[in-house]
This record gives sequence, C-alpha cells and structure tokens, in this order.
Amino acid sequence: MPPLFDYAAQAGSAIKAFAEASSDLLIQPTLRLGVTGLARSGKTVFTTALIHHLVEGHALPAFEPAQAGRLRRARLVPQPDDDVPRFPFEENFAALTEARRWPGSTDRISQFRLAIEYERAGGWRTGPATLMLDVVDYPGEWLLDLALVDQSYVAWSRATIAGTRRAGRAEIAAPWLALMQELDPAAPLDEVLAERAANAFKAYLGALRAGAESVATTPPGRFLMPGDLAGSPMLTFAPLDRLEESQVPGSLGALMERRFEAYKSKVVEPFFREHFQRVDRQIVLVDVLSAVDSGSAALAELEEALDAVLLAFRIGRNSLLSRFFAPRADRIMFAATKADHLHQSSHDRLDALLRLLVSRAMRRTEAAGARVGTVALASVRATRETTVHDGGEVLRAVSGTPEAGEHVGDEVFDGLSEAAVFPGELPADPQAVLDGAVPPGSFRFPRFRPPPVRPDALGRPGHLPQIRLDRAMQFLIGDRLT
Repeated sequence: MPPLFDYAAQAGSAIKAFAEASSDLLIQPTLRLGVTGLARSGKTVFTTALIHHLVEGHALPAFEPAQAGRLRRARLVPQPDDDVPRFPFEENFAALTEARRWPGSTDRISQFRLAIEYERAGGWRTGPATLMLDVVDYPGEWLLDLALVDQSYVAWSRATIAGTRRAGRAEIAAPWLALMQELDPAAPLDEVLAERAANAFKAYLGALRAGAESVATTPPGRFLMPGDLAGSPMLTFAPLDRLEESQVPGSLGALMERRFEAYKSKVVEPFFREHFQRVDRQIVLVDVLSAVDSGSAALAELEEALDAVLLAFRIGRNSLLSRFFAPRADRIMFAATKADHLHQSSHDRLDALLRLLVSRAMRRTEAAGARVGTVALASVRATRETTVHDGGEVLRAVSGTPEAGEHVGDEVFDGLSEAAVFPGELPADPQAVLDGAVPPGSFRFPRFRPPPVRPDALGRPGHLPQIRLDRAMQFLIGDRLT
C-alpha cells in the first residue's frame, strides 16, 4: 500500500505499535483480529457466533485446538481500548436465540476481548497458556474511504461524477446531477445549498446501495453509515461540477473542499492509525450470492470493491522489527457468507466463484508474504438440506423458516411455517457466472429466520449450528493456539 500519511503520523503509529508488540511478545500473547465486510454480509452474526462457540466450547471439528481437546476455556474479559464501544454479544445472541431474528447491521466500530486458555500442542513448549484475542468489528465501507486520502477534492469530484456514466446509473443519478448543475462552485458559500447538495448526493449513494449494485463502492463510506458523526458538518459536502484547480476563498467550492479535507484528516486518517493499522489478522465477509442474483454489473462492482479493500491493508510477513514498529496483517481470509442458502453440492462452486473474484488481489497479497484463504460458510446455519419433487425430477433443496413477508413466486410466507425451497445451482465454471450465465433474479433466496435454539437439560445456551465457521477459525487463530 503506498504511504498515506506523512512521517510524523506514521511515527505516532509506530510508537503505539511498539508498545503493543512489546506487551504481546514479552508479557501477554495477543492477537488482534479485524472483522469486516460490505453491507449485509453478516459481520455481526459472524462475530456473535465466534464468541458463542469459543465461550461455550461446542464441537468444532475443523478447529484443531478444540478437536484435540486442548481448548480449556474462553471467557470475555474487559477490552483494551476504553474509547471503543464494546461489541454487544449478549444482545445479539438473545436476538438470534430468543427472538429468532437477525441482529442489526454493523454501522460503527466495536470491540471485544477473549481470554483463551489452552494446552500447548507439545514440542519444546508444554503446559497451559493463554492467548488474548482482540476482535475489532467495523463496516467495510469505511475501508474504501482510505482511497480518498491521496485524492484532492477536485480529483474526487471528477471521478465520482464520471462514475455516474456506468451502465444503469444514469437514472439513479439524475436528481443529484440536476441539482448539481444549478450550483456554481465560485458562488458565495451557502450552508443551506451545501446541505441540499449533500443530501442529494447521499440519496444517490443510498439508491445505488438499494438497487442492483447492492455492493456500490462510491465513497465516502460514512455517508451511509455515519455512526456517531450523524449530522456533523464533516458529512455535509458533495462533489461539484465545473471546478477549477483552486477554489475561490469564501465560495461554495471552498467550503466543500474544506469539509472534504476535514473528513480525511479527522475521520479517515485516525481510523487508519488507531484501529486498522493495528490488525494482525483479517476476515472479509462477502455476500456473493446477492451479487450473483443481481447480475454481472453487481459482480463487477463486487470484484472492484474487494480489490479496493485488499489494497487498503498493510500486508506481508512480519519480521521482528516490523512486529515492533510497523505490524502487518499476515493472514487474510475472504468468506462467502450465507452458504446455507444453497445445497451443499453448490458450496464448492460458491468458494470457487469467490476465489475468482479475489484472484488478482490474492496474487498481490501472497507476493507480499501474507497467506490468503477463502471459504464458503454460514456463521449461523438457518436451513437444513432436503429434496423436492418437480414433476419427475428430484431437486436438491434447503428447508427452513422464511421470514414473514418473504416470497418465492406467488407464495408469501408468514414467518412461522417451514418451507422447502430449491434455490437454484451455481454453474460449475465460475467464469461463466461473471460472463452473465446467470440472469438476474434466477435464484430463489428468501431470507430465513435463525434456527430454533433451546437450552440443554442443565440450562446452558443451546448450540448455534454453523457451516465451516470452524474452518475459518482454524485459519485465522489456530496456529496461535499451539
């Protein structure tokens, strides 16, 4: 990744990294795991399921420390950063198991710490040990903002306006572009006009997200997920047309430029220094199936987004010096979520499609010395596999409880009754999917409710079923529990 900030800023990050690495290597082993993904990719569910399985000690066949009986216990302990909200595990777990509803989306950064006690695998080190696992959960849209740091307001405005010429965007962008044509960047600054322009631009971004390009990557990411910045002047700016390279002092263009620069310096750069740069391992969750069902344009947008996300990471193999002064993420996993919406016979195809989408980024990452993995998973499995008969044909289907109001064809579900659904099958050749072999709307992906989970005879929380969550855990943290 090219340098984003001046040497003074990087020096501050290095000092913080040095202090943390010293504590890690000399006092208490710690692993910092980042969990991110674009909207509706299942970040909150993944993080909740991860805590649940580690704390409750459920069977995890692909997670070697648990399978070998070396995992003694894991417990939530106070998190290390007092200025970061705690991840609301208990609230999310209750939503999944008691209300049988999916928890709300990640719209701000949060964190938790697990103390994982285990027995060492042997060799020259034996006996009990403890790993502190710090997990930071944050919206993937915030990562895309890192590309803004090296852009000027004029360059960003021109690139964003040029983006409206992509296929399918003209109609969506029309209201915003019409207003923008009325605005003169050299006119005296006007707060009311600035707010109107910002609101029209945010409406455009929201329409992109709600339309076929459900993974739209146009920054700023905080405009749709403002967190605690909602209503801030730093989120009240927009691109302008007919800009000169230098803005007239006191003009509308100068106001927009100033707020754009404030957004970079007070929002984007602190996030990079204080949170993102400190990540040791990273998982990026991807809703591939929604993109497939939206068509080739959405898949192309997703491929571009994943490449941009990976460009943001500081990646590579850590040396002793880099561990102390400039830690890098040495393992990154991409996970295609909601695998339970497909029959298991299509899971390998889903993984292959994801690998194709990130292949360019994977080559770049592996060349830097980092390990990259992919997996098709369901952090919480909401369906079971079954078959349905269609005339004389037997179709491989999934069965679960669709949410109220969901429909397949003319059938509308009430949120209480189970239904068997044939979702469709992915082509064996993933390139065929990118080439448009799957017309938009070909799949049947109703939103299923979480599965019923009941406490056991001793009153302990029930087991949340999963698909390959344990494989992801092994890749991300298994080697640190040996």
